[in-house]
Amino acid sequence: MQLNKAGHLVTVYERNDRIGGLLQYGIPTMKLGKDVVQRRVELLKEEGVKFKQSTDVGKDISAHDLLNNNDAVVLTTGSTWPRDLPIPGRHLEGIHFAMSFLETWQKKQLGNDIDHLPLTAKNKDVLIIGGGDTGVDCIATSLRQGARSIVTFEILPNPPPSRDESNPWPQWPRIMRVDYGHEEVKVKYGHDPRHFSILSKEFLDDGQGHVAGIRTVQVKWEKDNTGRWVMNEVPDTSKTFKADLVLLAMGFLGPEKYLIDELSLEQDPRCNIRTPTGKYRTSVPRVYAAGDCRKGQSLVVHAINEGRQAAREVDQDLMGESYLAGPGGLLVSKADLIIGS
Repeated sequence: MQLNKAGHLVTVYERNDRIGGLLQYGIPTMKLGKDVVQRRVELLKEEGVKFKQSTDVGKDISAHDLLNNNDAVVLTTGSTWPRDLPIPGRHLEGIHFAMSFLETWQKKQLGNDIDHLPLTAKNKDVLIIGGGDTGVDCIATSLRQGARSIVTFEILPNPPPSRDESNPWPQWPRIMRVDYGHEEVKVKYGHDPRHFSILSKEFLDDGQGHVAGIRTVQVKWEKDNTGRWVMNEVPDTSKTFKADLVLLAMGFLGPEKYLIDELSLEQDPRCNIRTPTGKYRTSVPRVYAAGDCRKGQSLVVHAINEGRQAAREVDQDLMGESYLAGPGGLLVSKADLIIGS
């Protein structure tokens, strides 16, 4: 939107069948109505932005071709490489990454023909491993699909109800929170679905190649001699939970590799696309990166801000200066600098 506003011709490539990325298929409808997303897409189309969906750059079309045919390429691919759980039994049927589950359900709600993707929680004992926002969305979606039971694991201990001495302001408060999914499960089933300080040890086979449950052990977090927190298994705490649908919601390791490899982009130690601090230029000329693929998984509002600032940097590089809003929404131009001096 910002580059289009500055007078550039903008084309957006989306590998899915609908525009919107995480807003369209990753965030459930009960949190974000898709009419809101579609309204914005239609406005952008009317303003002249071109959209090409069902086009996976790096597979359906070469990233080098895009770079050769455009003045600049901005990568906003997100952090979509999910963290796996490589324990015995991981190969069993019925174990899925959380985003596959959420995307399948969202597509079904929007009318896509997905009979070939029968991924549903209806009448199943659902286990969700991971306690972040994605895990909560899986809880709420499973509830709406008619799950028989819902349990979620968090490897960290149960946080306190209020700040302790080791967590003063202005640090982010590490306190017990009840999100919408937790509250809904408590209303329907009579209990909070969360189990804290749980380490997954082994997925259990039903004898036909499908997951039937999981074996776990309780853990205790303690500080070692250097002051670092370490996790130790508690003896004689082995426990089995039944589950015929397991959803892995343990976060993401960074952007997917094929586009990075094709363009030979440098990455930082966390596997994100490397750019200078506070900048969006990558190691390859005329290629920029913004959002989760640059800084790691974060909130939508941060991705929006990154996109706006990356657009300003692109505009400045192409035109010599930019009149797009700078950090904090301030307009910073050469004229402003002269007046300010």
